[in-house]
Amino acid sequence: EFNQLPTRAAMRGRIKTGVTKDGKITAMKVYYDWDSGAYADYGVNVGKTAIYSGAGAYEIPNVEIHSRTLYTNKVFSTAYRGFGHLETHWVIERQMDMVAQKLGIDPYDFRMINILGPGKTTVSGEVITESTGSPSDCLKAVAREINWTGYQSEEEREIQRKTGKVRGKGLALLHKAPAMPAFTSTASIIQIDGDGKVKVMIGAIDIGQGANTAMRQIAAEVLDIPLENVEVVWESDTQKNPYDWQTVASKLTFMGGNAVIKAAEDMIKQMKEVAAQVFRCDVSKLSHGDGYIYHVHHPHKKLSYGNLARGYSYENGNAIGGVIIGRGTYIADGLTNLDKETGEGLPALVWTYGAHGVDLEVDLETGDVHILKIASAFDLGQAINKKMIEGQIMGGVLQGIGSALSEGLKFNAEGKLLNPTFTDYKIPSAKDIPDEIVPILIENPQADGPFGARGVGEHPMISVPSVIGNALYDALGINFYKLPLNPENIALAIAADHAS
Repeated sequence: EFNQLPTRAAMRGRIKTGVTKDGKITAMKVYYDWDSGAYADYGVNVGKTAIYSGAGAYEIPNVEIHSRTLYTNKVFSTAYRGFGHLETHWVIERQMDMVAQKLGIDPYDFRMINILGPGKTTVSGEVITESTGSPSDCLKAVAREINWTGYQSEEEREIQRKTGKVRGKGLALLHKAPAMPAFTSTASIIQIDGDGKVKVMIGAIDIGQGANTAMRQIAAEVLDIPLENVEVVWESDTQKNPYDWQTVASKLTFMGGNAVIKAAEDMIKQMKEVAAQVFRCDVSKLSHGDGYIYHVHHPHKKLSYGNLARGYSYENGNAIGGVIIGRGTYIADGLTNLDKETGEGLPALVWTYGAHGVDLEVDLETGDVHILKIASAFDLGQAINKKMIEGQIMGGVLQGIGSALSEGLKFNAEGKLLNPTFTDYKIPSAKDIPDEIVPILIENPQADGPFGARGVGEHPMISVPSVIGNALYDALGINFYKLPLNPENIALAIAADHAS
């Protein structure tokens, strides 16, 4: 399986950044080379995404990004959680710390000088608004949580070295938007049974991210009925389901949620039209709540959703209306492709910003890293389900720790895979879970999001390697340039540093 099934693309990055003495970034030039393996598959799309997101969550007035997807005689690569953002943020966020070191500026302050915010412009020309989210709120939250006070001094490191273990702290930013075609759309259909139970149909698949739960909650909120009265009818059959582009890109809450809202509102509209005939009033005089359509001035005049589900029947048998079926569609409005000459455009459906802060300990003899605490903050607009989001953050952080500390395919000079089993390819286990994971939910509502929400599915693992690399510098005074940061590589770096 290791030799045949696709993997995440390996990436080699080179970056050069121009900065004023007071810490303002003036220009950036980045080269990304992606290892597509023997076949193209989805690798080109990963490389393309790096063009508009590969400079990080910063305002940079002059940017040049080169992103190449290359064929090699290796296992082919494909889409993977983060869609290239973990790799690009390793380059960006490690260099942010290195530039701060060069300038003698606290890396927190350096980031805050250049961070995106309302009125500032992304590398593709999109102007950030209050509704876009706040990376600075995320960075402030994690810095506060780990009690960030800046790099420790060499004297402080030396005192700790006598114990055989050294602690270090680090910070890292991140951003990601759904990588998808500008014309992406999704749909939802909602029906009501005679007993008032609601069935929601969506085209996306719940693969463990909580899609069905989120869509149930959104439908229940709009219809103002108990959650237990809503069911998502899920069947992975494109001949029967409403259309959805794909279950990818951390877009379902935003796009699917908006489609469900429209379907629920369409259902309410139809029920009001029937009820208006029964009550002999204008539709504008009707409202809905608690499973009923009722007259706003005469609340005792009401009809349950169940009584309207298949139309309304008078006592004499005469019927009006018909089966109530709510239909909702949502399309990514206003997006554009990138201009082939300038690289500018509006490719991002919605940006989700985040930040990590970590407090870790390094064993100087073995190179082992023990994470004492990691704080992860995300501006998700509005939490639809807090518990699900916290679960996503914890799981994503652990997955990011695997990418940082152990995971990675090894090839010899002829391209032969050297670690083709889990004996040699190490993934995180229970012992690798940090002592403390602190999910932090920042809520600056997205104007066009469902109840203000943004997606946060892939984001938690992005920049986890970066924040660990930055904390290792604080602990050891050594900059790392390559992943994984496994015990062997760290121990060798410590030995080389001592030798020099």
